[in-house]
Amino acid sequence: MSWSLNASPQQLSDDAAYAYRTMFMRRQQVLHLYRRILQVIRQVPNDSDRKYLKDWAREEFKRNKSATEEDTIRMMITQGNMQLKELEKTLALAKS
Repeated sequence: MSWSLNASPQQLSDDAAYAYRTMFMRRQQVLHLYRRILQVIRQVPNDSDRKYLKDWAREEFKRNKSATEEDTIRMMITQGNMQLKELEKTLALAKS
């Protein structure tokens, strides 16, 4: 999104509202991903593996907490979803 010094007050408020909605939606996506990862980690049978994965997830989300670039955040959400799917596949294979 670009900000213009020549933009009207209405345009600025529309841009600000869009930025807020986008930020809110991304935050919800990140929180949903984090909760889902923790739910899957709870299914890991080995205590030490479960603790390791929980600590890993917590540190990854903390480390990236300050990200503000829209493209970067989208990329991290995509990567997190791929890692979640891999974890789910690994658990499914371990159970079979």
